[in-house]
Amino acid sequence: MTVTGRHGTDEAGALRALRDENASVRLRAALAAGSAPDPRVVEELVERCAVEPEFFVRDMLTWALTRHPVDDILPRLLVEVRSERAQARSQALHTLSKVGDRRAWPAIGRALLTDADDEVARSAWRTAVLLVPEGEEAALAAVLVTQLGRGGRETRLSLSRALIALGCAMAPALDTAKRASDPAVRAHALATERLGREPDTGFALALEEAKRVVALGGAGGGGKGA
Repeated sequence: MTVTGRHGTDEAGALRALRDENASVRLRAALAAGSAPDPRVVEELVERCAVEPEFFVRDMLTWALTRHPVDDILPRLLVEVRSERAQARSQALHTLSKVGDRRAWPAIGRALLTDADDEVARSAWRTAVLLVPEGEEAALAAVLVTQLGRGGRETRLSLSRALIALGCAMAPALDTAKRASDPAVRAHALATERLGREPDTGFALALEEAKRVVALGGAGGGGKGA
């Protein structure tokens, strides 16, 4: 990033600090960038999100970006969700969820919702349910249910929460998933349904009980996959 203008020295120092080997220095630099927003450092903030190894620093970088005018950061984030780097996509999606500007919705397509990287997919699910336009919830649910059964516990819980956030719009897609040929998909669909109906039920318990139901031939197994 080219250093220009009478504040060039300060800008150069800020950029160096964001790249410092010490995580505490990077954290303070991100805090400073958010406390005194400057459009000249937006590019570096976005770039650091893609490579920053420490979660707490990435979180501060996201906060710093959200302190800038939306029109200064939105175009750059929309480019970043198409990055070849998984962390870049995931962190850009996370930042878009914090920004909450629905102009970002068209960028969150099937490719991101079904991304092979679990962290990217989870970020896409969370962001999609926040930004989905009225009337498109059922279509979003139809894509989300294609991911039932994937990943470990945290990934499955994230997907269940996203579907539940869509309310009654998820019902038709979830009913289809409950008849899928894959028992893992059926169990996840059943667990999601129960969690939506009984939110105090722990996900682990709901999933284990759903697996038992499926093992005993429940939920109409044997149909086409979701």
